[in-house]
Amino acid sequence: MTYSRSRFLLGAAGLALAGLLPGPAARAQSAAPATITVQVSQPAAPVSKNMYGLFFEDINFAADGGLYPELVKNKSFETDDHLLGWRAIRGAAGLESYLVSTDRPISNANNHFLRLSAKTAGPDAGFVNEGFRGMGVKQGAEYTFSIYARKGPGSASGLSVTLEEPGRNGPGPETPGSGQGLVQAQITGLTTEWKKYSVVLKPSATAARARLKLTLEGAGTVDLDVVSLFPKDTWMKRENGLRPDLVQLLKDMKPGFLRFPGGCIVEGITLDNRYQWKETIGDVASRKPMINRWNKEFKHRYTPDYYQSFGLGFFEYFQLSEDIGAEPLPILNVGMACQFNSAELAPISAAKGPNAAGQGDEPTLDTFIQDALDLIEFANGPASSPWGAKRAAMGHPAPFNLKMIGIGNEQWGPQYLERYEPFAKAVKAKYPAMQIVSSAGPAPEGDLFDKATLKLRELKAEYIDEHYYAKPEWFRQNVGRYDNYPRTGPKIFAGEYAAQSVAIASPDNKNNWDCAISEAAFMTGLERNAGVVAMASYAPMLAHVDAWQWTPNLIWFDNLTAYGTVNYYVQTLFAQNKGTAVLPVQLPGNAKNGTDNLFASAVADAPTGDVIVKLVNYAATPRAVKVNLAGAKKVGKTGRALVMASDDLNAQNTIREPKKLTPKEEKVAVSGSTVSYTLAPNSFTVLRIPGKK
Repeated sequence: MTYSRSRFLLGAAGLALAGLLPGPAARAQSAAPATITVQVSQPAAPVSKNMYGLFFEDINFAADGGLYPELVKNKSFETDDHLLGWRAIRGAAGLESYLVSTDRPISNANNHFLRLSAKTAGPDAGFVNEGFRGMGVKQGAEYTFSIYARKGPGSASGLSVTLEEPGRNGPGPETPGSGQGLVQAQITGLTTEWKKYSVVLKPSATAARARLKLTLEGAGTVDLDVVSLFPKDTWMKRENGLRPDLVQLLKDMKPGFLRFPGGCIVEGITLDNRYQWKETIGDVASRKPMINRWNKEFKHRYTPDYYQSFGLGFFEYFQLSEDIGAEPLPILNVGMACQFNSAELAPISAAKGPNAAGQGDEPTLDTFIQDALDLIEFANGPASSPWGAKRAAMGHPAPFNLKMIGIGNEQWGPQYLERYEPFAKAVKAKYPAMQIVSSAGPAPEGDLFDKATLKLRELKAEYIDEHYYAKPEWFRQNVGRYDNYPRTGPKIFAGEYAAQSVAIASPDNKNNWDCAISEAAFMTGLERNAGVVAMASYAPMLAHVDAWQWTPNLIWFDNLTAYGTVNYYVQTLFAQNKGTAVLPVQLPGNAKNGTDNLFASAVADAPTGDVIVKLVNYAATPRAVKVNLAGAKKVGKTGRALVMASDDLNAQNTIREPKKLTPKEEKVAVSGSTVSYTLAPNSFTVLRIPGKK
């Protein structure tokens, strides 16, 4: 995901259902019903089973502090600021000294640790870890605390481990011992060699901003490393599992694919800062962290403590895709850093010499191509293959059945195309069945976009990734965007889109109903053109309410709870009701979709026999419609209406009101092959009408 300053140019271009639907008097005063004809007997293009999916990027604390539920920040002291997230207890009389050392570390991959020395025994000789805007812990839940430790000179016998809520004794700075203890345990039996110790903690109360305190038992020196506090309640109860409430929200949507790990995360500010998937697999304790490229991108959300631990790495992404029933779509660097930052390029071949920065030791394009080939082997190769063996060693002997990859994130210009072509050729030579997603750049129009689209069609790309972030009205005005796209050649992947209520990259953007209903209108255009558009995903996916860099987002969360935005429920209604084949829809007077702010699409669903009609009424008044199911041979007498509607276009869900506006269901009478229905003001309605199986 590339959220650039240039996109401002594009930006410029729980109510009860009974309370939403008009009563008899209102219906009597409305105009004659608008007839919408659905050609049930003339199914057109098939709808891709991957049509609606998810786009993950580690922005907004989406991974560490979010989906990946490790509660300790900088657990191995390997970030550039080695004490990031840690601080000595203020006024600790017993703490003589502390330092981050590399003296006989656990391993070469994990070569920094914290050394504490206490001259005299005392309850405050130690450190606290702040977590990710605090640590969210629940009363009675179990959390596994683990640590590698060894003792040095002196008589320190162990560690005291405490979870507490910060507190203050009166005004001014916090004082030692002022926190409210939630649970305490001891680590004993320290030796002069590194050893892993663990204990289960069960808090006595729920706290959203707890912290971890480690203090020495006795006087002397103790070395600490790989400090972890991990909830036992993870998705599928995995030891290195994911946060279950967030995964459940993803699974409930029934997504067709999961694109990962980003966005600009893939590119990096420089090539050194790029995402390298090989560094994110294997032993979690040996994965070296890296500062997140979003940590200082936006002055209005300056976040210097934002980093990636890679506890959530490529193995976990593949596993998550499998868990939620989504096709994995990994995006790989094409030898280009973010063009809005350094625009650093890897040379296409070693013969070309130093890169643009004058450095001769940077990897060439061949390095990036080999990474892609190795990734496919990691995902699909037998356990006897070099990279398949690494997957099997992590607990997944069976292949992940990877079918598609993305080459580059959102690059543009000749620099991208001249790297994409040999990259795609090499992948196809070894894996001819692999489907490749290419990039049309950050904007959905303009000279660079047109040239990229033309060239990628010439190269017979399978998918072209188009992105659009714009005002809500842009989405309603562009509902016919794909009506005239060629029906042959590359399919379109609408890989990133979201309506911006204020302006692109504005911190004041809201996930309001105006944005969501406008996206719903646009998605009827995607659905009507399923013969061209094969995949689509809202972006970004996740955001911490106290640690975000970008808004709007699909799902918001704090340290204890999570909720789907109104945009999330729109996406869910489409994904859960995507059907299997497009049905032609005719609006009154053969009007174009969106005329008079009425938007419609329809699909047949072969497994159930249902006809599914999606209708958006972007008007402040009710609208009576008559849906004619032309050519239907058998129609049930009762259908269902799933409705989202609000008189307030600024309505939005929040942490305090997580389901203020969600879909409501009611029964709908069917007369012959006709459904008469009144659309609520400012509404998105999905009609499911049982038909011939």
